[in-house]
Amino acid sequence: MEVKLATSYGFCFGVKRAIEIAQKHHNSATMGPLIHNTKEIQRLQKDYNVGLYQNLDEVKKDETVIIRTHGIPKNDLQILKSKDAKVINATCPFVTTPQQIVKKMSSEGYSILIFGDETHPEVKGVKSYAQDDIHVVLEPNELQNISFKYDKIATVAQTTRKKEKYLQIVNELILKNKEVRVFNTICDATFENQDAARELSNEVDIMIVIGGKNSSNTKQLLTIAQENCKDSYLIEDETEIEPNWFLNKKLCGVTAGASTPDWIIQKVVTQIQQY
Repeated sequence: MEVKLATSYGFCFGVKRAIEIAQKHHNSATMGPLIHNTKEIQRLQKDYNVGLYQNLDEVKKDETVIIRTHGIPKNDLQILKSKDAKVINATCPFVTTPQQIVKKMSSEGYSILIFGDETHPEVKGVKSYAQDDIHVVLEPNELQNISFKYDKIATVAQTTRKKEKYLQIVNELILKNKEVRVFNTICDATFENQDAARELSNEVDIMIVIGGKNSSNTKQLLTIAQENCKDSYLIEDETEIEPNWFLNKKLCGVTAGASTPDWIIQKVVTQIQQY
């Protein structure tokens, strides 16, 4: 089986930075999963004794706590500091940007619209920086159900969302509102990985997307791959590969989400090449 890797895939800047921070702070713990990749979190636990807190009550005084790449709500951050914990902020700078935009625009009297998944930790964190009147949508038709408090609106996007869908939402807003401030907060790494997946999925017989099942950017890559290659599959590691996927296939494309480490990607590629 011939394997072709996407021209852009895997760890983004924010994830690399967070991993490096965690590896420098042995015997610490992260507030929520550092990244959306269970295998890499297990490696950090085993090799660096980096634990995991799921709620604030678990944190004890003077402990070192690392803030996850997706960030946490503003009030949670204040609570951590009040516990006298040593807080190391590994929030991706591309996530910090929409937090600060929402904080600023909300203080200037704008209604806020976030394009993203309201249940995602990144969106929860960004949302917490608004003072008043904030809304979250995933689809353009959801705008019909929103009544904005103010006549001027500022909009940001979850960093891993598809730019095409964001444009649709922005166009709807501009047509129906007097003033709309649009901030493109989808990160460059997401653009590059998505464009590379789209291009590769047009060339191959089968497409394998590697990443966490709960990772937003990985699921976006799968959706893009499926648009051009119906035989596209999402796996977390090589143990999930099914040999029958490759029957009568010659060329396999491989891409990976922004939280997928190289050591997992290499194991997957080696396994596929054996078929």
